[in-house]
Amino acid sequence: MFNIIILGITSLLTDISSEMVYPLLPVYLVSVLGASPAILGFIEGIAESLASLLKVFSGYFSDKIKLRKPFTIFGYAGSVFGKLLLYLSTSWGYVLFARIVDRFGKGVRTAPRDALIADSAKEGKKGAAFGLHRAMDTLGAAIGVVAAYLLIIKFKDNFKSIFLLSLVPAVLGVLFLFFVREKKAQGQGTQREKLRFEWKALDKKLKLFLIFTFIFTLGNSSNQFLLLRAKTSGNPLPLVILFYLVYNIIYSLASYPAGWFSDRIGRKKILVLGYFFYGLVYLGFGRNNSTAMFWALFAVYGLYMGFTEGVEKALVADIAPANLRATAIGLHATLVGIGLLPASLLAGLLWKYLGPSAPFYFGGFMGIVSSIGLWFIL
Repeated sequence: MFNIIILGITSLLTDISSEMVYPLLPVYLVSVLGASPAILGFIEGIAESLASLLKVFSGYFSDKIKLRKPFTIFGYAGSVFGKLLLYLSTSWGYVLFARIVDRFGKGVRTAPRDALIADSAKEGKKGAAFGLHRAMDTLGAAIGVVAAYLLIIKFKDNFKSIFLLSLVPAVLGVLFLFFVREKKAQGQGTQREKLRFEWKALDKKLKLFLIFTFIFTLGNSSNQFLLLRAKTSGNPLPLVILFYLVYNIIYSLASYPAGWFSDRIGRKKILVLGYFFYGLVYLGFGRNNSTAMFWALFAVYGLYMGFTEGVEKALVADIAPANLRATAIGLHATLVGIGLLPASLLAGLLWKYLGPSAPFYFGGFMGIVSSIGLWFIL
């Protein structure tokens, strides 16, 4: 439990830093740097996908050398340097580089950190452990969004000052990691066996779930498009930030109960419900221009994230061989990340050529189909 709490604190602080910046980026890119929605999709897709290629490799090498902590520290340090580069940005190309560095760090840390959580959790309580970590992570996001709201009111259009201040919690998060107590990964003996990863050796259910997750991700574009949709519907930036705050609060509140219930009633029902919420909320974003409805849409989107993020990781940790746990978690994250490139590019093009509603209708359809498909796959 000690490691889970420390990793939760690190994620909390890092998400404070990230969410001080994230809801401002689409407006900063479009309004200050003159980028288009298509460029926004390109930046988010490239950054997420390129960095996500690292997740399976960092997980594999973490399993191979039987260490999680060094990868985790190095990865979170990448978030610090990404924020620094964002502060120095003068064009959308600099923002792209800053996002790649930031996501590079996430790619390195995600699988080893999640495997460390799984290694540290008691048997039969992995869902609760991932849910607790996700709740602390998202609580940090909510605090970061509040900070962004207060700072944008204080500094108006001075985005650079906010980017600079976001470095403080990011640095503190890295420092907390030095208190983590490394444990030998479960299922790994003292002999130096040769680690081999073969797709055909994975459980059939795990392979189907990984393939299905990748297909679903093709309709799951960056959250930046949700923020841009709210902003271009006539809502001022401070109000858009408050919409995003509601999303993070619901996300945080739902994460631990979702993980806890998944330990008791199974992962399947929770995941199917989460994907169904995703489909509904994207259809809502496609049809809605009402300020009042945006409050509800961002709240329901928070339920989707709370019901799926930690539970998916717990499911992969359950099914994967113990000696390949970080590799399997990394493979899942890599497939999701790779899918974000075509998903975000497609969303940007649909927005440009068919209108702002088009990417959300497409995403909504994919979400509904995915919730039905998960019921049969799992």
